Amino acid sequence: MTNIYRMFEPTTDGRIYLLEDDDRRITPGGPALIGPDGVRQDIPAAVYRVLQHVLSAMYAGRAVKVSPLRTELPIDEAADAVAVARDVLRKHVGAGEIPFRSTEYVDWVQLADVMNWDNNRRAERQAVLDEYWAEEPDDDGQQS
Repeated sequence: MTNIYRMFEPTTDGRIYLLEDDDRRITPGGPALIGPDGVRQDIPAAVYRVLQHVLSAMYAGRAVKVSPLRTELPIDEAADAVAVARDVLRKHVGAGEIPFRSTEYVDWVQLADVMNWDNNRRAERQAVLDEYWAEEPDDDGQQS
């Protein structure tokens, strides 16, 4: 018998999942939730990946918080959602790196735009680190 706990790699990272219109499609015979009463509810493949992430965290003994978010948020809420300091996100929005719209009291951003900006920023930082580590000399003083 397969140990269900070994089916999932433990995860500790937080993620935001945003379904695009294409991600909402249900494939007959595809992923599904099956309740204790045997009732099957088909779900999109993207939702299945979310559930896998939740299960892996819970099987690893972690708590999980699921919070619905609007797809357009005030800048401060968007910063909180992607775990970026509010003033940092405001600086990048002000520099035109992230589109926004203003109302009388609030500046709004699309969550997808903020997520793309954050992912690009992280990828750029990782590339710099990868380049740095590739240039580090070995113990004998030679470049790797």
